[in-house]
Amino acid sequence: MDPTTQVALAALAGALVSGAAAVAWVVSERQMNASPLPEEPLVPPGVDAVLSVLSSSAVVLDESDVVVKASAPAYALGIVSGTHLAVPELTDLAREVRRDGQIRTLDLTLSNPGHPPRHISARVAPLGPRLILALADDKTRERRLEAVRRDFVANVSHELKTPVGAVQLLAEASRGAADDPAAVEKFSKRILKEATRLGRLVQQIIELSRLQGDDPLESPSTVSVDKVVRASVDFSAIDAEAREIDLAVVGEHGLEVAGNEEQITAAVSNLVANAVVYSPEGSSVTVRTAGSDDAVEISVIDQGIGIPAAEIDRIFERFYRIDPARHRSTGGTGLGLSIVKHIAATHGGDVTVWSVEGQGSTFTLTLPRNPQDEEDEL
Repeated sequence: MDPTTQVALAALAGALVSGAAAVAWVVSERQMNASPLPEEPLVPPGVDAVLSVLSSSAVVLDESDVVVKASAPAYALGIVSGTHLAVPELTDLAREVRRDGQIRTLDLTLSNPGHPPRHISARVAPLGPRLILALADDKTRERRLEAVRRDFVANVSHELKTPVGAVQLLAEASRGAADDPAAVEKFSKRILKEATRLGRLVQQIIELSRLQGDDPLESPSTVSVDKVVRASVDFSAIDAEAREIDLAVVGEHGLEVAGNEEQITAAVSNLVANAVVYSPEGSSVTVRTAGSDDAVEISVIDQGIGIPAAEIDRIFERFYRIDPARHRSTGGTGLGLSIVKHIAATHGGDVTVWSVEGQGSTFTLTLPRNPQDEEDEL
């Protein structure tokens, strides 16, 4: 090959290499500068905003039952674990909805070790062609309230039936003993006793119904603690005297709280009356008052039968009695402490108890101190 041809071939090869390099550079630049194609969002627009304001626990599942979106309440309720539902029943329901597109509902109970069971109401529906939406509401509180209502109605019916039946039987016995003045007098006293108990029960039911909502007082007034204590002690003075029980009042004077005087008096009266009833004859009951920076404590201390440790958590339940057989002689209704608890809650306070079986009990009603008291001390 002559020199001229070799030079021409070399020049051609160089041109090809240069051209290829230029083409490769252009292609590379275009690839680097090219914008990626937008992916279709998995969750439809606006769903995030809706889920964020729902009070229900909301979960969005994809076609593989993987959680692609979940609201904070869903995690708090414990129905989501990682990227999957923690409740197999909900997963099965989601698959059924995915098969036929029909909305389904389900009521179930979640049981977690160390925690009380929670009652859940769930609703599962399709969300577009690929997604499933599950909504769950915690109905535990509603179930508990409904159970309380049922128990309350049943207990009221039972408690009313007892004295009414007693009055009826005693009236019939009294009529049959018309020729025996001593028997008539005996039956009449029993009728009066049962009628008094029935009236007290009805009054306490009415009182408890008014306090049922635990709503804070709209316009509390200044209440003198000294006046409340005097009225409460006077209420039980006759019963205490009949059983030779010494009623004493000790502690600070001049304390005031903000609230409803009638309700606070009813609460303290119930505590004093209980202390007198469950104390042995010849013992003492003490009402002690004390004030702190922001609260006033009214304690009722007795030397009575005390409360078993296993029963203390239940004594504030409606109609609950530590000794059901004994209430016949004491005339108790099982509503007094429940009323005290409701009054304390209504006033933003609390009622606590210390008790040792066989040694006595101390019930302490704590109420917010009247702000005027603090201003007077400054």
